[in-house]
Amino acid sequence: MIRVLLADDQDLVRVGLRIILESEDGIEVVGEARTGREAVEQARALAPDVICMDVQMPELDGLAATRELIATGTTAGILVLTTFNRDDYLFEALEAGASGFVLKNSSPEDLVAAVQIIARGDALLSPDVTRRVIEGFTQRPAQAAAGASIVPPRAPELELLTDREAEVLELLAAGRSNAEIAAELYLGEATVKTHVSRILQKLGLRDRIQAVVYAYENGVTTPGASGSTSS
Repeated sequence: MIRVLLADDQDLVRVGLRIILESEDGIEVVGEARTGREAVEQARALAPDVICMDVQMPELDGLAATRELIATGTTAGILVLTTFNRDDYLFEALEAGASGFVLKNSSPEDLVAAVQIIARGDALLSPDVTRRVIEGFTQRPAQAAAGASIVPPRAPELELLTDREAEVLELLAAGRSNAEIAAELYLGEATVKTHVSRILQKLGLRDRIQAVVYAYENGVTTPGASGSTSS
């Protein structure tokens, strides 16, 4: 049974989310929170598998609540929900440690699928989201200022990666799927999945989303270096 905590300041939204999720076998809503502070407290008390986290809430917004939960070692996957299709929310949510990002106008089927994906320990990393992450890093002022090539220093833990794992990480940063990485490196998909798992473990990352962010923030690749994301 997937245990879900709902965090949203609008009662009607929480009711709707509960109805959608509990109509699916194997999902149980174990708690609700109206503020970010309540979300943090209930997450600690209830130990849910997935937290559906609104962005804009009183006391503590969803992004700050996500940062606090990640910093204190939550095992829950955090699915950020918002009515705003804004890249600043997207980047902040991913950098805060969220495992996925879904608009509230998504279909019920998409919401259920997102919860199931995150409960499995995977990340909700659609090609569209990956492209926007990459484009966002490409357009950051620090990297585009005066045409300068500003490359962040490589993190020391990158030395733990094998040459093959480093190749896989670069392709992850370019938004490639496991199947695409397998085709490009002439590997089986199971082998790629193993490499990805080892990369996440060695670098202390939660999921593929964090791997994309990490790669750009730690000098693994620079905007444009790995080519455009395939659809």
